[in-house]
Amino acid sequence: MTSSADDPSSALALALGETADAVVAYLDDAITGNSPRSARLAAAMRHAALAGGKRLRPFLLVESAALFGVPRAAALPAAAALECVHCYSLVHDDLPAMDDDDLRRGQPTVHRAFDDATAILAGDALLTLAFDILAREDAAADPAIRIALVAGLARAAGGAGMVGGQMLDLAAEGRFENGARSPLAAPEIERLQAMKTGALLDFACAAGAILGSADAERRQCLARYSHALGRAFQIADDLLDVEGDAGTVGKRVGKDAAAGKATLIDSLGIDGARLELERLVGEAEAALSVFGSAATLLAEAARFVANRRN
Repeated sequence: MTSSADDPSSALALALGETADAVVAYLDDAITGNSPRSARLAAAMRHAALAGGKRLRPFLLVESAALFGVPRAAALPAAAALECVHCYSLVHDDLPAMDDDDLRRGQPTVHRAFDDATAILAGDALLTLAFDILAREDAAADPAIRIALVAGLARAAGGAGMVGGQMLDLAAEGRFENGARSPLAAPEIERLQAMKTGALLDFACAAGAILGSADAERRQCLARYSHALGRAFQIADDLLDVEGDAGTVGKRVGKDAAAGKATLIDSLGIDGARLELERLVGEAEAALSVFGSAATLLAEAARFVANRRN
């Protein structure tokens, strides 16, 4: 694959591919180095973490760090740790007790390829591996930076972030108490999605700024970018669930409506959602203006997220 300064789409594809390859190699070594006593557990972790995926979150972290002169190799441990958390969340979300999915990234989900118990443990192992990685000196020479990364990822992944958002999502389906579904208003849906999906995307950009010892102004610019990108990502995902096909998307579609999940499609409609996507891409690009041409790939990533087909 070749890239050109005049062809940001090719440059983006190249950068995504290079980051994905580096993250996969790092995680393969990390899983081996973590020495799971069970070959079955190691195989399930590899199935979850190494087989496919765009590696968007690691890419955002690497490219955000690059804005402050941090090379990819130096940002790779934090990027791999973030991907561990993302992959663990997919393994657990796919379980029968959660979303009950059979397909992920075009292949059987971990609990289908193995079994429920192995999937739970593989997810647990990936989550804890993330913090093992961040605690190592190669994640950052400065202990204060390592602490900031650990704290940031823990908050993004926990009850005030991704896990809390998943709980709100299940509650909106009527999973608890009397089982009645309570339709959510648009602001409530946005809050849920900001926690469930947006928190890890926010961390990706924040971690790049942490690694680069960025000043407050530039951290805030990246935060505005990641907020807009996270909202765009979720709307695009909701549109794919309505309009996509499983063969292209790589997972079951139409499941949100079947489960009664809260999405902005319900309140905005298809056309309104597309207009909001366009607005959010513009917002993301505007937030990057302070970085000039150095942020070209991040701006292109916002357009890619909005227009993706899988």
